[in-house]
Amino acid sequence: MKRMKQEITSKNAPTAIGPYSQGIKVNNILFVSGQIPLDPQTMQIISEDIVQQTKQVLNNVEAVLSEAGSSLSNVVKTTIFIKNMDDFDLINDVYSMYFKENKPARSCVEVSRLPKDVKVKIEVIAIV
Repeated sequence: MKRMKQEITSKNAPTAIGPYSQGIKVNNILFVSGQIPLDPQTMQIISEDIVQQTKQVLNNVEAVLSEAGSSLSNVVKTTIFIKNMDDFDLINDVYSMYFKENKPARSCVEVSRLPKDVKVKIEVIAIV
């Protein structure tokens, strides 16, 4: 079986701030790089509020998924990186609004620092 690797780039998600792709599609599997709460047009952090940051992160993830022909309902695995585990419940509240059925497998870890000192970063693996 020939493996096809394709870079995915969405104008509706922030451009990469380093040497990586927003997403990579291999056959029917999509790997979306960790998204942070940047506004795709201004490339600025949208808010210091964890709820608003989580919504923006998931909107950015959704934009990359859409560009690849996938959606949140096709996500099979998420990894959430958070700056403060005390924000876990607030992040879960937002997360549950985006993943209502067929919830993906998930890991969540607290980290000491994230790019641009944001409070949350999420990466996903999905089928296309």
